[in-house]
Amino acid sequence: MNSTLQTMKDSWQPLAPLVSVPYTEAEYQARVELLNELIDEVGENEDHPLASLLDIVGIAVSSYEQSHVPIPAASPQDVLVFLMAEHQLKQSDLPEIGSQGVVSEVLNGKRQLNARQIQALSQRFGVSAAVFFT
Repeated sequence: MNSTLQTMKDSWQPLAPLVSVPYTEAEYQARVELLNELIDEVGENEDHPLASLLDIVGIAVSSYEQSHVPIPAASPQDVLVFLMAEHQLKQSDLPEIGSQGVVSEVLNGKRQLNARQIQALSQRFGVSAAVFFT
């Protein structure tokens, strides 16, 4: 066994329970908790030492959700309202969309989200951009 593989073998056992693909609801919840902590720590800093771990855990969570969590039909406005409630945000907390007035128009269905806004919201909330399309 080469030294790289031996190093990985020695390091993997403590990490495996944290980053492996979840197969149960409990494992999924543990990965979501870790993902939230990583998001808080890393933010948008792609040079952060844990940025790649954030990507890996995000992929593991997404994989579980795609096969275990049904996505109910909802309008982009409903999705945004839900995400705002989950994150305890006000309209003024969403500069990704624009001013508070623009956010209000989006939430009231008077204005549609554009591609830039959808991409920013997708990244902020760690959800697929598809949830913002009707």
